[in-house]
Formats: sequence, C-alpha cells, structure tokens
Amino acid sequence: MTILVTGATGNIGRHVVEQLINRGADVRALVRDPAKANLPAGVAIVQGDLFDVDSLRDALSDVSTLFLLNAVAADEFTQALITLNLAREAGIERIVYLSVIHSDLYVNVPHFAVKFAVERMIEQMGLSATILRPAYFIQNDITIKDVVTGHDVYPMPIGSKGLAMIDARDLGEIAAIELIRREQAGAPLPLERITLVGPDTLTGADIAAIWTEVLGRPIVWPGDDNAGFEQNLRQFAPDWMAFDMRLMAERFQTEGMIPAAGDVDRLTALLGRPLRSYREFAAEITA
Repeated sequence: MTILVTGATGNIGRHVVEQLINRGADVRALVRDPAKANLPAGVAIVQGDLFDVDSLRDALSDVSTLFLLNAVAADEFTQALITLNLAREAGIERIVYLSVIHSDLYVNVPHFAVKFAVERMIEQMGLSATILRPAYFIQNDITIKDVVTGHDVYPMPIGSKGLAMIDARDLGEIAAIELIRREQAGAPLPLERITLVGPDTLTGADIAAIWTEVLGRPIVWPGDDNAGFEQNLRQFAPDWMAFDMRLMAERFQTEGMIPAAGDVDRLTALLGRPLRSYREFAAEITA
C-alpha cells in the first residue's frame, strides 16, 4: 500500500513526506528533478509533473492513497483536474487535497477560487477525500525576516481582522496523520473538510509586537500598503502572481482568516500537543 505525494520537495510537501516516513508509511514522491530532491531515505522517487500524463500515470500505478498539492500557478486548475482524473482512472479511492481556508469566501482571489473549484470537482466526481483548508503559513514570513531585523519594520499588509497563521510543520504532520487514517481504513471514508489554523489569530500590530519582544527593540507595523506590496512582489514573481497576492492581502484586511469555534481544540487533540505559535517561529529564526 503506497502513498503518492505530489509537491514533495516544496515547503509543505517535505514535511508531509518526513512525517509519513517517521510513521512507517510506504511513500512515493513525484518530483521534477530527482537529482535535487534530497528527500529522506526510504522514499521512492519518481520523475514527472502534473502536466506529463504518461509520467503521472506511471507514478499513480499501484498507489492506494494520493496527497494532492499543486502550487500556485497560472495553470493550477488544469493540473489538479488532470491528476484527479488519472487518480480515478487508476482506481485510487483515498485522497487528501491541500486547499486553502475561506476558499469559498475569497471568491475574487485567483488561487483561492481555483482551489474552491477543485473542491467542487472532488465532490462532483464522488471522490473519497479529505480537503485540508490551511490558513496563511507562518513560514511565509521567512521572506521578510531581513526587512524586520534590518529595518525594524514588519511590512506585510495583513490588516487588523487577524490571521490564524499555521506552522508548516504542524500542517505537514496533520496531513500525514490524515493520509494514514485514510490509508488504513477498511473502506474509503466519506468526504471531509478540516480547517488548519494556528493557536493565535494575529493582526499586523500583534506580529510587530511579537517581533518587538523577540528582538528587544521596537518593530513597527506601518499598516496596509497594497500597491507597494504588489510592486515589491513584481521584483520576484510574475505580474499576474503579484496581483493575485495583492487581492489576497485585500481580503485579509476585509475578512481576515478566522477559525471557527473548536478548530484549535480539534487540531490540538489530533496532534496530541499544542500548535506551534508565531512567537516560537520568530524566536527560532532569529536565534
């Protein structure tokens, strides 16, 4: 019984693979370049991508459970539908799909709308799946560490509603637990959605205060500059992606990413320990 992990070399997929191996699972990883994969011993590596139908068919052969993670891309929807159709063709009845929190609320944000459309296709295709809906990844803020430590500014336009940010390591562990639950079930389990959040719902001012405490000097949150955020992203990402991220930031500000009652308790019970906090992350990366 084999679990195939797509997106296995990314920031989330690596944690999923590691957690599965730690739990004794038989893991296969789909990667574009095996020479650069650097995955744990015991992982069966297959070369391919979500547009290469032949390689994907081979990767799905003799697989019992699929973890579908496809990154933000202009063709993300097509990638997901090709993979789901090939999984159904291969007779795979156990799927965990990585979506996003509030995919049904952030309806104008392209990569949220895509994930919500994939969720609807999973339902319409009658697939047995768990849909994981994570909030903003704490580790996204690794990219702005130097701005915080070098300029004493927390620059992210995340608003004042609050985001229940989740640590990528917690996400990876929860995904692995759910994959193994489905893998070991005697029969395919019903469709289920799990919202993945961190222990605290934080505003821009809250995070600046955390950095102030960790660094021992004042760190300022200047507020929301969406146009500036988009322009900065254009230095590192395609224009369409920078605009997508700006639209997401605008919804941070109007809606936030707010957990429902019981979400934190459910995840804490699932892990058997407290969820990792933003303060722990800030302390770790500045240690």
